[in-house]
Amino acid sequence: MKKYIALLRGINVSGQKLIKMTELKGHLEELNFKNVLTYIQSGNIIFEIEKTDTTILAIKIVEKIKEKYGWELPVIVKSETEWDFLFNNNPFITQKNLDIERLYVTFLGNQPSQILLNDFFKIDYSPEAFIINGNELYVFCPIGYGSTKFNNNYIEAKLKVKATTRNWKTIIKLQTLLGI
Repeated sequence: MKKYIALLRGINVSGQKLIKMTELKGHLEELNFKNVLTYIQSGNIIFEIEKTDTTILAIKIVEKIKEKYGWELPVIVKSETEWDFLFNNNPFITQKNLDIERLYVTFLGNQPSQILLNDFFKIDYSPEAFIINGNELYVFCPIGYGSTKFNNNYIEAKLKVKATTRNWKTIIKLQTLLGI
């Protein structure tokens, strides 16, 4: 059995797309996911299953949610190995005097085109800073994520990919729950 993390976008926000985590856990167990564990109400799920492609797992979760609730939402799945890599390779962590309360990771559904990335990098986002590494966008928001235009909707519009963001505290907690 391999461990995976699924990140759901846009559930339980402002009374929209409500899913109780106990229900979600049950729905995922219907997919033969084992040892399903949810963390907070924003759609962070750890589970085990025989080694499977993360794209296939994301599609299964999307389809199950559509079957049970009638709507679709973006789901990004990371293997334990992928998660450990992104956790240990945050380029902002090595910077001195950086407030980790201001660190985020935006998970991209797939790799954006180079043309869109080039256009994206031309924009001055100061005081925010970001570094892209594969399908992760490491973000530093010194004035706070709630005050930035650099949110999921903006990133999706600019890069033409699905995205969901987690703060660094959540990343740390999920790493701990994975047990790695």
